[in-house]
Amino acid sequence: MFAINDIPHTRINLLTGEKILVSPHRSKRPWQGQVEDLASDNRPAYDPKCYLCPGNNRADGDHNPQYKAPFVFVNDFSALLKDSGQGEINVSDLLLAETARGICKVIAFSPRHDLTLPEMTVEDLKLVVEVWKGEFQELASHEWIKYIQIFENKGAIMGCSNPHPHGQIWAQNSVPVEVEKEEQRQVEYFDTHGRSLLSAYLEVELQEKVRILIDAEHFVALVPFWASWPYETMIISKRHVQDIRDFSEQECEDLAKVLKELTTKYDNIFETSFPYSAGMHQAPVNSGDQGFWHWHMHFYPPLLRSATVKKFMVGYEMLANPQRDITPEMAAESIRNQSNIHYKERKV
Repeated sequence: MFAINDIPHTRINLLTGEKILVSPHRSKRPWQGQVEDLASDNRPAYDPKCYLCPGNNRADGDHNPQYKAPFVFVNDFSALLKDSGQGEINVSDLLLAETARGICKVIAFSPRHDLTLPEMTVEDLKLVVEVWKGEFQELASHEWIKYIQIFENKGAIMGCSNPHPHGQIWAQNSVPVEVEKEEQRQVEYFDTHGRSLLSAYLEVELQEKVRILIDAEHFVALVPFWASWPYETMIISKRHVQDIRDFSEQECEDLAKVLKELTTKYDNIFETSFPYSAGMHQAPVNSGDQGFWHWHMHFYPPLLRSATVKKFMVGYEMLANPQRDITPEMAAESIRNQSNIHYKERKV
């Protein structure tokens, strides 16, 4: 044993098998670093120039309806196309390529241009969860679809091209690399122990409690033991289910509550609209028995010491493996201590 909050050490990502170097001696209490104020994010409830607002024209000329609930449409500039055909390139087994086929959708979470997930009501967030569930069901009905990725990029520094609250769903004819990594580790554990990897992991985390952020009825939000990003978190379903289609109405509502609480705590850390990339990992579809898969959702935020000081994966991290100074336990304490009331509400 060693002092995990004092000594440089490596941790293993349980879901991928990859290493993370943790150097806690370099920065003991990162949340006490300088906090810089940003210009206020005062967007209007409706922006006539926004291509996601109700009633406006989108980039391709289509006209949005006057929607009152989450609105879904096929991305006007999809990264994957439904009718790509089939083809491949193989030059001496060295230059390899094949066509990719898929369906990319956009979900406007709310008709309000000025809201983000933590500023929406639980009732409205439940509508978002139900749309995710319905879209997953519909996309999975296409037998050629093998994986469905639900995700959100929040904030300009995460590549979000429009501040209107929205997320995406990409459904494709193959399983992505990160999902394949997680699948291999989950299969190995399930075959050896007869239970899901994340069920066993969650049991340990609930016993230790140090990285737990939210312990709700059906879901747990925590900082993973192996987190790479400073304020990385994960939501895990307490019930071992393969994908979002299995969630009951009560579980959908509970997920909405956890999403609101977690993202509110994020915003409160630096009193800013906290950027992140977030997405669900769940079982591939139309691929036989996937009983070893366990639904979970990753949050990867880039902020480090303030609203403007970011973490970059450079140098050693690009050439060797991820490295972090603050430990996941330190980050968990910082997030956990944040209020459940959004900072904007407290300033009213």
